[in-house]
Amino acid sequence: MSDEGAGLPPVATRPFGVAAMSAFFGFGTLAAGVAAISLLTPGGLLDPIWRLNPRGHAGLEALGHWAAVILGGACVACACAAYGFANGRLWGYRLGIGLLLVNLAGDLTNVFLGIERRAIVGVPVVAMLLWYLSSRSVRTYFWRRK
Repeated sequence: MSDEGAGLPPVATRPFGVAAMSAFFGFGTLAAGVAAISLLTPGGLLDPIWRLNPRGHAGLEALGHWAAVILGGACVACACAAYGFANGRLWGYRLGIGLLLVNLAGDLTNVFLGIERRAIVGVPVVAMLLWYLSSRSVRTYFWRRK
């Protein structure tokens, strides 16, 4: 038996933010899934969603079917993280942090390369989420439930 998490006090209830993160990743599941389907069915019922981000649509279309594969992978990863957070699984916590770090790296890359300057908005958001997830109460919750 591992002594990871030793010395941490027990947490009886799930912190509100953990439930919120499950919903956050649930929304990511929906968004990535809808985007993937819309790219696989050009001109279909879902096409109007791209009015929200026409530059993103153009960039994804340039990738061809690979864009749908990547978004499908993101959809599955977000679904797994949502499930893991909802059920207090340590692997879900780790996956969620990994997904946020990938998102942060993408936002920083987009900003520094001048691809999408508006991505700067995501940097402090992800930083705050990572800060929250590293808090003692959240870590304790997941480590005690593993």
